[in-house]
Order: sequence, then structure tokens, then C-alpha cells
Amino acid sequence: MRELTAELLGGPACVLGEGPGWDAGHGELSWIDIPAGELHLGTFEAGALTHTTTIKVGGSVGAVVPRADGGWLAAAGPGFTAIGRDGTVTALAEVGSAVPGTRMNDAKCDPAGRFWAGSTHEREAAAGSLYRVDLDGKVTRFRDGVGVSNGIGWSPDGKLMYYVDSPICSFEVYDYDVATGTPTNPRQVTKLDGPPPVPDGLTVDDEGGIWVAFWDGGQVRRYTPSGEVDVVVTVPVARTTCCTFGGPGGRTLFITTARTHGLDEPYAGQVFACETGFSGPPTVPFAGELPR
Repeated sequence: MRELTAELLGGPACVLGEGPGWDAGHGELSWIDIPAGELHLGTFEAGALTHTTTIKVGGSVGAVVPRADGGWLAAAGPGFTAIGRDGTVTALAEVGSAVPGTRMNDAKCDPAGRFWAGSTHEREAAAGSLYRVDLDGKVTRFRDGVGVSNGIGWSPDGKLMYYVDSPICSFEVYDYDVATGTPTNPRQVTKLDGPPPVPDGLTVDDEGGIWVAFWDGGQVRRYTPSGEVDVVVTVPVARTTCCTFGGPGGRTLFITTARTHGLDEPYAGQVFACETGFSGPPTVPFAGELPR
């Protein structure tokens, strides 16, 4: 097993930094601060992150992905929100308002450009759900009874979908039909001993390795598809939240962190990075009609 160390890049000190994504078309890193309702944007050149823009989305924002026709689609508040490049914010379909205390959380697009987004309850009760936004804008609730819907990603060939429910330390893999957007045959990738630490966001590299950030673990672990850990990236902040590959050649692993509940650590809530020797794909944009 290889052991690596992440280095500080900087950026705003988020309360709950999350959801990093790399937009290859704009050469841009995005990440969000969930309780502040902010989308942050920056460039990454010569190993340095330059924070360029903050867009106030309002309320809470769990995750964003670029849209194929411009701007972003966000899992925000009780549902979905469109964000324009000019900073305009348009509320779309609501899905979580029927359950008080529920908000949207992590989200990503599948290889076909469908948007998968999950929710969580403020008490982390099993009241969250996992939703799929199809290319025609239709919203389908795929799964209920989720504690904190978190890391989601797909294997390079699109035949496997990975999914994390954080409070119960569930790290699942499904068989996935890209043509229909249908996951089947859920099973655990590996048995996790926590909490703590708690599995949080994830990304999948070009070789099929799954990189999982661990809340209260101060690390990101790379799992092989068979569930073995072969790389551990130590982060000098306890609450690592999510990660993504980006930068030139997709060879930099960007890691978001948090400073919630009075955590007093230097640089908590900022962005870190590590050159791992692996590469990963850019964020898949949403390719469909907006959910309404």
C-alpha cells in the first residue's frame, strides 16, 4: 500500500466544503459550501489554485454539475436549481419539501448525462432519498430510507455504479445499465469498520479505482474494484468530504474539507490536492432538459 500526503491549495475557508468538480471545457474547478449556499470557482495552473468567483445560490446547496448548454444544475434546498454563468439562480422541481428537515446533498451525472442526486435529513435519520433526473427532465425517486446520501460514481466502462450512505458506513456497488439508467444487484464493495471515520464523497479514476474521502478520518483511500485499499492520501484536516480529478491531463486529485461544529484546525474548510500517479475523467455535464 502506498501512502501519500495532500498539500494545501487554499480557497475560501468553507464551513462544509463539498462537491468538487472539474469542468474541462472551462479549465475550471468548482466546489460548494453547503450551509452558506455558495458555489466557488477557480483556475488551476502550475500547481496553484486561484479562486476567481463566488456565486450566492442561497439556502443550502449540496452539489453542482455543469450543464451541457451552459451554467450549472444544482441539488439545492429541497430540490433542484439552475445557476447561470451570470449568477442568475432559478428554482426548479422540489422533491424533499414533504419531509421537514430534509435537504439535498451529493450528486453526479452518469456517463449518459443523467443527474443522480440524493438527500439527507438534518438529524441524519433514515429519511433521505436518491433521485434520478432523466434526459427529458423527469424526476424519479430510486431509493428511500437513506441516512446521508453521499459519494456516487461510475466505473470507466459505465457498467458499475458506486454509492455511499454515510451514517451506516455503507459503500455499495450496483450493476448499471447506461442505456436505461437502471442500477441493479446492490452489494457491498468492502466492509467498513466505522464510524468513525465515516465514508463521504468519492470519485473513480481512469483505471477503475474508487477514491473515497473519510469524514473524521483525515484521509482519502483508493479502493480497487475488489475492495482492497492500495493507496491512502493523508490530509492534515480531520473532515475530508469529497474528491475529484482534474487539472492538466486529469492528474491532480482535488480534496474538499470542512470546519463544522467548532472544529479548530488550521486550513480546515479549504481545498487540498495530491499528485497520485493516477488520472481521472472530468465531471460529466448534465445533458438533459431541466427538471420542472
